[in-house]
Amino acid sequence: MMTTAIASAPAIAQVQLASADAADDATMDSDAIIVTATRRAVSLADVPINIAAIGAEQLREQRIDDIRSLGSFTPGVTIIDSGPRGAGNIVLRGISADDTSTGGANTDSALAIYLGEIPLYLDFKLLDMQRVEVLLGPQGTLYGLGTLAGAIRYIPNRPDTENWSVDLHSRVSARAESKDLGFVGDFTLNVPIIKDHVAFRTTSGYYYEPGFIDYPFVLQNPGTSLPQPGGTNLGTAAQQGSNLRRERDVNYERTYTTRNQLLLQANDDIKAYLTYAFQQTETGGRQANGAGVLGSGKYEGPWRYLEPQKRKAHLFAGELDINLGDIAQLVTATAYTKQDIDAIGDNTDLLLDLDYDYEQFPAFSSYAPSHSEYKQFNQEVRFVSTHGGPFSWVVGGFYNKFEVDNNRQEYVPGYYAAFPTGKPNPSFSRTRPDDLEYMSFVQTKTVEKALFGEVTFKPIDAWQITGGLRYYDYTAEATGGTEIPMTGGGVRRTPYPLVRFDPSRIRSGSTSSDGFVYKFNTSYKFRDGLLAYATYSTGYRIGGVNRVPPCIIPLPAGQNVCALPNELVFGPDKTRNKEIGLRASFFDNRLTVNLAGFIVDWSDVQVGSQTANGAVGITINAAEAKSQGIEFSGTAKLTDRLTLSATYAYLDAKLTADAPGLVTGLDASKGDRLPGSMKNSGSLIANYVQPVTEDGDVVLNWAVTYQGDVLTRVGERNFGETLPDYWLNRATVFYRTSQFEFGVFANNIFNVYAVTSIGQDYSKQTVNDGQYLRFYSQGVLTPRTVGFEGRIKF
Repeated sequence: MMTTAIASAPAIAQVQLASADAADDATMDSDAIIVTATRRAVSLADVPINIAAIGAEQLREQRIDDIRSLGSFTPGVTIIDSGPRGAGNIVLRGISADDTSTGGANTDSALAIYLGEIPLYLDFKLLDMQRVEVLLGPQGTLYGLGTLAGAIRYIPNRPDTENWSVDLHSRVSARAESKDLGFVGDFTLNVPIIKDHVAFRTTSGYYYEPGFIDYPFVLQNPGTSLPQPGGTNLGTAAQQGSNLRRERDVNYERTYTTRNQLLLQANDDIKAYLTYAFQQTETGGRQANGAGVLGSGKYEGPWRYLEPQKRKAHLFAGELDINLGDIAQLVTATAYTKQDIDAIGDNTDLLLDLDYDYEQFPAFSSYAPSHSEYKQFNQEVRFVSTHGGPFSWVVGGFYNKFEVDNNRQEYVPGYYAAFPTGKPNPSFSRTRPDDLEYMSFVQTKTVEKALFGEVTFKPIDAWQITGGLRYYDYTAEATGGTEIPMTGGGVRRTPYPLVRFDPSRIRSGSTSSDGFVYKFNTSYKFRDGLLAYATYSTGYRIGGVNRVPPCIIPLPAGQNVCALPNELVFGPDKTRNKEIGLRASFFDNRLTVNLAGFIVDWSDVQVGSQTANGAVGITINAAEAKSQGIEFSGTAKLTDRLTLSATYAYLDAKLTADAPGLVTGLDASKGDRLPGSMKNSGSLIANYVQPVTEDGDVVLNWAVTYQGDVLTRVGERNFGETLPDYWLNRATVFYRTSQFEFGVFANNIFNVYAVTSIGQDYSKQTVNDGQYLRFYSQGVLTPRTVGFEGRIKF
């Protein structure tokens, strides 16, 4: 059944389970999920906090493998599925002013993502999870790292020192538009090494999801093959066969993931967890089409090169829980994460759009390999009171260092051999046999420090009052440079094929800021199963430096791709949230209703823009906005066998002041709707259980989700669009016992086609000297998928 619930209020006063870790040992059933979002373990039925909790049962039934599948069942959450090449753009409560993107990533989003106690910028699979908690609204007091709009926490199952266990799971599926079958296989093993003291838990999985996007126009031999062999079109079948080839199902996903935990426990008062996790994801291309350019279809990408990507991530973490008598619990969490991303992209359209006359070479094309390395070290120490009485508190400190190293090259195969003197672009006066046309590097480092605390007072058992404060301080710096190896103008060269960056062309920049965020909350419990609350909370997202090489001033002659001084850094943005809500249950908990209303004011909005030189994406502070709405979830046990669960969210997110230059250089106006989130969304799940044996049930589950329309740019300005709404259906039928379950499932049952995101805009569907630009792209929904899966436990 569905276990999502919405409530409110921050920290809890006295609860029976003071330790956040105690939730791992609590009894978990569909009616009594334990959550730890307040840094204390409390039953979801009792905690007054604005949270949606999705339990392990629903994660399994709806096959929610990763964060891209989460938004359909969580009110107030929009996740743009960009396929395996991206982590998905995540928007909570409409707090986003950026364009939708077919290459979505959550690295710089307005929310924090945690694996247990560890904040990270990774998208690990939701394997062997106890639950997922989604904290809606600013969470700047206890979760300061990027919690402008909220936080998402993955809560893993912990090692058990008493019982061996093995959980095996597999899934086989067939997908419309794909020629291969998909396969998922995973296992979880728990080993009690020393009873009551040492245990090890490991979980690993392999995911192969077949692609469904074809690239029919890939060049046979870059530099000699013609991208448009017929001149202004693709020519005859013979011409196409001589120059182009079709690559099928390029947006496949191959993911290997593992998470390993060692529990060391001296006694009930001292616990330590050591964790190592690794995940690698590979794909061959985008989950997008070219909107029909050159006659391409809705499941065809018109790009000239395959666009593979590999993401590799490591996580090392240590957590320590110590009970300090009857006074407090000490919790420390230390983690180091590292992610490497290697990718190749079709770069031809960027150079055509910049109009350097490369297109006068009939076989002109360009590709761009890139490498990005993300490193993060963080440390949190906090004390949680356990002394009892009318007052309770949480105090702590936080440190986070985040480093990014990006480098990129652009190649133009065959161009310089065809024009050894640099013609028709005279600025390119030298030839390079390796066809390297451009290169850049950017290195950034952001360090954040914070002190935080919350105090809760209970004048009477039914009434609690909470106040919280967080002080943050950060510094950010960037160093970068660009080179165009084929030009003069002071570029330092070593003998071919090496090129290094001229020190005189390397620039640095930095920024820093500090401030406070705070929170106030009160709630009153009228009776068991009836609670009302009110919350005022603030959140922040730190500023930083744009990952674009700084410009040399004065600008040298020729091509410049760089950030001017006013484009190099951006400041923090902040939110202020006013929220009221009600949680209620009736008829002996057979009906539960959770309702929240909120208004979020957003100032100094960070939004995507472009550099004046080279049109490279950057972040600026450029607007004021407001997001307001309601969120609802409810569950009705109509009979002992039939349960209905529903969610609904209404969202009105818009600018509250004119914003000159907000939309890639154009003005936006007060009242313009913000992009990236749905105004209306919801879900309805029916779950029916039919006992058939003493230990076995047949379970039928049908879920309908509604995804409302989404704007691709603020106010649809500057060629922005409205992506239409759509309905999706999914279902499962399976047989389960205490030891095993197996059954069949179907996602997107009616094979709905929908556009989920946009890359660039349709003004880029132009022709440059007879060459069609293929810049504009449309991310698309995964087609119908049906399959069989089974699970067995020992």
